[in-house]
Amino acid sequence: MSIPLPIRIRTSLLLIAGLLCLAPALQGQLTDATDSIDSAWWKHAVIYEIYPRSFQDSNGDGIGDLNGITHRLDYLQHVGVDAIWIAPMYPSPQVDFGYDISNYTAVDPQYGTLADFDRLLAAAKTHHIRIVLDMVLNHTSDKHPWFVDSASSRTNPHADWYIWNDGKPDPTNGKARNAHRGPKGWVVPPNNWSSIFQGSTWEWVESRQQFYYHFFYKQQPDLNWRNPAVEKAMFDSMRFWLDRGVAGFRLDAIDTLFEDSELRDESLLGHNDASGFPATGYERTSNLPEVHDVLRRMRTMIDSYPRAAWPNDRVLIGETYTANTAELLHWYGTPTHPELQLPMDTLVGFHQEGDSFTTAPVGALNLVYFRKYLTEMQTELAGNRPLLVFDNHDNPRSWDRYTTPAQSPAEKLAIAKLIATVLLASRSDALMYYGQELGMTTETPKRKQDVRDPIGITGWPAEKGRDGERTPMQWTAAPLAGFTTNRDPWLPIPPNHNTINVASETAKPDSLLRWYRQLIALRRSNPALRDGTTTFLDNSNPSVLSYARIAPAGSKTVLISMNMTAESQTVHLDLASTGIHGTHLYALLFDAPDSAATMDATSFTLPPFTSLIAEVR
Repeated sequence: MSIPLPIRIRTSLLLIAGLLCLAPALQGQLTDATDSIDSAWWKHAVIYEIYPRSFQDSNGDGIGDLNGITHRLDYLQHVGVDAIWIAPMYPSPQVDFGYDISNYTAVDPQYGTLADFDRLLAAAKTHHIRIVLDMVLNHTSDKHPWFVDSASSRTNPHADWYIWNDGKPDPTNGKARNAHRGPKGWVVPPNNWSSIFQGSTWEWVESRQQFYYHFFYKQQPDLNWRNPAVEKAMFDSMRFWLDRGVAGFRLDAIDTLFEDSELRDESLLGHNDASGFPATGYERTSNLPEVHDVLRRMRTMIDSYPRAAWPNDRVLIGETYTANTAELLHWYGTPTHPELQLPMDTLVGFHQEGDSFTTAPVGALNLVYFRKYLTEMQTELAGNRPLLVFDNHDNPRSWDRYTTPAQSPAEKLAIAKLIATVLLASRSDALMYYGQELGMTTETPKRKQDVRDPIGITGWPAEKGRDGERTPMQWTAAPLAGFTTNRDPWLPIPPNHNTINVASETAKPDSLLRWYRQLIALRRSNPALRDGTTTFLDNSNPSVLSYARIAPAGSKTVLISMNMTAESQTVHLDLASTGIHGTHLYALLFDAPDSAATMDATSFTLPPFTSLIAEVR
């Protein structure tokens, strides 16, 4: 179960005191650590997240499915993606749309069958696309047979597969909130922990006369990862899919696997949540050191799979919202004890309120913020491969976060191209979200009765939920956007599908879709963009972000320069002082069609919100 960004930021904790800083001080020209050219597919990948309910409906029930994904593989190959990450498609009561799993080794009937999945795997291979699955390790559904058994008594085979507690005596003798009569009289939860989704983390079960712990919804009880049988069962579930041929997993809410074994109270934040429960911090329930022990064993397990045959190297991607780059580094592990290959770097792509570098409001491009975290991404991750992400199923789309209603459509498009350039022209892997390449917008429900997301239902009107970023994929201008034949899709078709859709974007020469396709093709074919190091340039410029990708020997350097303002900007560069040889720039991609294809490398002008990718000659 993924967590909305504002909440995840609040949960980010500083790592162990004394974590060594591996980076040089920020100064002058900064260059990332040189890494060897590696054939591992994930080291240069473009990964495309698919929310299966919303991508393509193949049977007319209004809900997307696996056969729908198979049907659209030609499109995905045309875009140029290397892998698709499919959000949970396992059997589930759908309380949280699949993040409450009741069977880890099957497919939910609304999405298809195991045979459908196998056909998708085989078809994806012919399109040179790997499949990455979402794996929810922190909790199960309360309808999972493990929990049903565990909740039935204190002596069943799964009795200690979840976090159970007798509670503590209630001094009010039954008048306190969440008080229950137990074997020793009235009791209340053992501590003050608040759920990420409102209220106490503890829920009473009469059959056991105990409370169970849930970091998320009460229908999502947390597994007891201190029980070796739990780890074995979850690893076996992962092996089930690895044996079928998946390329790896995106690990959901991976930092929440463990809780304080002493169940000590957490700090109070000084306000109540939407349910009226006192909100607490998450220092006892998030980012505990034991998580890394599990990840090291998990990495050993996936590395045991043969690399010679498709899908080759298996990958672990982490949902990691971190407070700083030093904390992000910790999720990679060490060379001798590796953990995640690709923890998500959300510091660059998500606008964090309260960050000292985020002085501009949401809707503005903060160059200081971008430069700081892109620099740290290159210099403070010990040569590990970053994974950039700007859009996902839990947060408003970047089109809305980086633009304002007052801006013209042309300006919004140019800004979307800027975001795409940061994502795809940096030395990093790239994680896209379906429809991002079209400029799909966030369509937040206007009425509570239209909300499907449980967060929005319980938190309305302060919290309107995540439906707005999960609307159906916009394929055509037809009434149902080419997504379904059902007049009542699971979420409404956005009205702007008439103009924002795959068909229209494909036909326009200056479309966002075409820009994404060109960027992806260029990063795959150009040696500097594929394997080059990064040198940041003109660091005092308050308006333009510039850096060079230094190519391997025998190839030409590529300059990336982005004007993040609404005014034309003239850029002055001294490339020779950085060891870059060349006097002219030859545009490879330039979001200014009327500009010259060749320009002086020492001084050139960028129109408002313009992206330039040019070879230095």
